[in-house]
Amino acid sequence: MHNLAIDIGNTRIKFGLFSGEQCLDTAIYACEKTEDWQSWLTNHLAGNIILSSVGSQKVTRYISDFLKKINRKPTELNYETPVPIIQGYQTPGTLGKDRLAAVVGAYALFPNTNCLVIDAGTCITYDFIDESGVYHGGNIAPGIQMRMRAMHDFTARLPLPERKWADDWIGKTTKSALQNGSLFGILLECEGYVLRGKQRFGNMNVLLTGGDSQILAEKLKSQIFVNQNLVLHGLNKILNYNVERSE
Repeated sequence: MHNLAIDIGNTRIKFGLFSGEQCLDTAIYACEKTEDWQSWLTNHLAGNIILSSVGSQKVTRYISDFLKKINRKPTELNYETPVPIIQGYQTPGTLGKDRLAAVVGAYALFPNTNCLVIDAGTCITYDFIDESGVYHGGNIAPGIQMRMRAMHDFTARLPLPERKWADDWIGKTTKSALQNGSLFGILLECEGYVLRGKQRFGNMNVLLTGGDSQILAEKLKSQIFVNQNLVLHGLNKILNYNVERSE
């Protein structure tokens, strides 16, 4: 029996079809592209479905209602959903479900090891799970586009540059200075979290995911594992864990 994992973000919806732990197919759609994802869902029905959302309640409700119309009732991930790790976050009710799913996915891929998960999306998050499967929590910062947009919107004359690396880390123009402040700022932030994590916990795997993971991966000096579907893998792991508990 196949599983379907649905990850609703701030701007995109990701779908993953699984058989056991194996990912068979994935799809990504903009939240407003309802006809596209409806068609994909209709053609990729599964026996078990899990839905996680940090995005619009309207979009979440629309997808949930659509699944119910085609006789599929999803498990909606929330802070009370049993998960196969030890929850150490002090306010689980406010924890982003994508952050939780990402660390579950990381620990499933690298069991019994320390893992730092960097999710580079609209916001960039840094989350840590230790070798005993204890999720310690993490931090949230503005993502690349948010940083660029903030500098443009909150000033009178700063432009909104394209999201790309400048030729040198020292900006020679206002455009490259803005690009460096955003991109190199996040790059150094990532390297700093990796260094601090290793100083405190020792060896650890660093996993990079999210829509901006590729642009960061090309410059990061640390050994990292890039996995665009880490949240989907975590959702599938949580779904399998709950199915097994109910049997």
